[in-house]
Amino acid sequence: MASELCKTISVARLEKHKNLFLNYRNLHHFPMELLKDEGLQYLERLYMKRNSLTTLPEDLAQKLPNLVELYLHSNNIVVVPEAIGSLVKLQCLDLSDNALEIVCPEIGRLRSLRHLRLANNQLKFLPPDLGRSRELQYVYVDNNIHLKGLPSYLYNKVIGCSGCGSPIQFSEVKLLSFSSGQLTVFLPAEVKSIGTETDHVLPLQELAMRSLYNSYYKLIKDLNFLSPISLPKSLLELLHCPLGHCHRCSEPMFTIVYPKLFPLRETPMAGLHQGRTTVSFVAYCCSTQCLQTFDLLS
Repeated sequence: MASELCKTISVARLEKHKNLFLNYRNLHHFPMELLKDEGLQYLERLYMKRNSLTTLPEDLAQKLPNLVELYLHSNNIVVVPEAIGSLVKLQCLDLSDNALEIVCPEIGRLRSLRHLRLANNQLKFLPPDLGRSRELQYVYVDNNIHLKGLPSYLYNKVIGCSGCGSPIQFSEVKLLSFSSGQLTVFLPAEVKSIGTETDHVLPLQELAMRSLYNSYYKLIKDLNFLSPISLPKSLLELLHCPLGHCHRCSEPMFTIVYPKLFPLRETPMAGLHQGRTTVSFVAYCCSTQCLQTFDLLS
């Protein structure tokens, strides 16, 4: 089987194939032959359904830079590396029927991505910015029973979310959560503090982080201008990578978010799922003012 696989990949390399089918190969690891030398520079569609893969290589984009479609349905993938965000031409990504608990934010930054399939996984939440790209139009997250909230950027883009948000018992929850009525939503692990409408001022640390970011990133456009001595390492790293941006005004957020729930049953999309899901859209705001004025339907 190994020699047959190598031969298939070698022929694809020599003949500059644009499509490669590696379905049902009982693969436990991503084939190194695909990443050999310069990789498969001409490959546009890679099919690897019904295997036993658990992860993807870090240099995937470097070796397969022209991938337009990547099909990984029915594997055992637990982690998708951040490097997947470098597949700049990727338009369709199928990760259905795997073992994903989280989705790295880099997937949401794939500016060419149009179709994203994440059905039948173990997802608990999605990146707040997922759906921000105008290109992304079709997202399928059906049958993720732990998933109760969808980022509001996915509004009018989510085609499939039936079977999500089923009542389950959390014996040991380490994630922060907030509730609205009968709904409870767990936030991404990066979120350390939740703001409420009763807050009068932002925490001092958050104010300082936003001021630094606005000064150095917007004006100087170079956060490397700050030396490691000027800030504690933890804050310097956070400054380079905000938790997200406000759904209403796009202000970066570093230590605190102000979440707002929009139950699916209260939106025009309710008819698509006919009461088969308890999923809500979740907006992340930067302040009480944005929290009070943000409207999903406006």
